[in-house]
Amino acid sequence: MSATPTDLPSCSVVRELLSRHVPVDAGEQRSLERIRELVETGAAPFSRTHFVPGHLTASAIVLDENRERALLIFHEKLQRWLQPGGHFEPGETDPSVAAAREVLEETFTKTAWPGAQPVLLDVDVHLIPARKSDPAHEHFDLRMLLLAESNTAAAGDGVTQARWVRPAEFAALDLDPGLARMLRKVFK
Repeated sequence: MSATPTDLPSCSVVRELLSRHVPVDAGEQRSLERIRELVETGAAPFSRTHFVPGHLTASAIVLDENRERALLIFHEKLQRWLQPGGHFEPGETDPSVAAAREVLEETFTKTAWPGAQPVLLDVDVHLIPARKSDPAHEHFDLRMLLLAESNTAAAGDGVTQARWVRPAEFAALDLDPGLARMLRKVFK
């Protein structure tokens, strides 16, 4: 039995966030266009088993209480420093909820929005290599801005390290261009 449009999770929260988002460069503009297309035409954009072309994910730049440092993780599978984040769970359709849950699972850090409404800080579409039974596919990442409720963090699920990083330390971490762009937005 195939899903009908009324059976599919609502993309209304994602659409609203995307409608207000202003990209800062051509790469982010391309990602924004591709994410909008996925949301409008994808049969299951929240499903981690939707591989062609890929699926939505949610991540976050988490700032410490003083907004002087960002929380980064060393991702076990990808072997690089990233922002916390990952897949939507079944029934989740709000990227701020999914991102906060992922931050908690990966770093044991509770977070909150930086204001009255969630903030979509950045969007990025990037390739994920094939692994086990999953083919290579793309993550259509909705990157939220969150504030830590405390300055503690520890490595959790799928993470070998979680640490607070100051802007002066970013260059030494060999960050991917999308993460570097996102960090520049908050540490101008």
